[in-house]
Amino acid sequence: MYRTVVVALVAVAVGVGPASAVAGERAKAKEGPSSAFTLGVVQKELRPGLSQADVAERLGAPNILTRDVEGREAWVYDKVSSEIEASSGNVGVAGAGAGVGGTFAGILGISANKRSDKAKSSQRTLTVVVRFSAAGTVESFTWHDSRF
Repeated sequence: MYRTVVVALVAVAVGVGPASAVAGERAKAKEGPSSAFTLGVVQKELRPGLSQADVAERLGAPNILTRDVEGREAWVYDKVSSEIEASSGNVGVAGAGAGVGGTFAGILGISANKRSDKAKSSQRTLTVVVRFSAAGTVESFTWHDSRF
């Protein structure tokens, strides 16, 4: 009976795994392209001559909007992301003896345990400044990318 239950559980796991992976891929396809704001996205999507509406559609709304004395706008996108990498581990060694003929012959046990926890965090900033002409088209754009 135990063997039948194990075989049934394995069959269910094998059948559910691929089905859930296909469902996940379909959900990603419906979402469309990634909305992550990265330097690669900026370099791919921006070019001189784009209208302000095109920039807003491709990069979203800016964090800061400024206007110079001549009325030309500059849009500032300032994005900060944090990454935290944590790891922990245990190392242990143990052993046990066996019983003979229904009586307990003996136990041999060796035990050692060491735990280590580590965490590392970093932050990344990406600042993009898009300058528009008086006609409202991209004149130039600059960026600063840093990690600390």
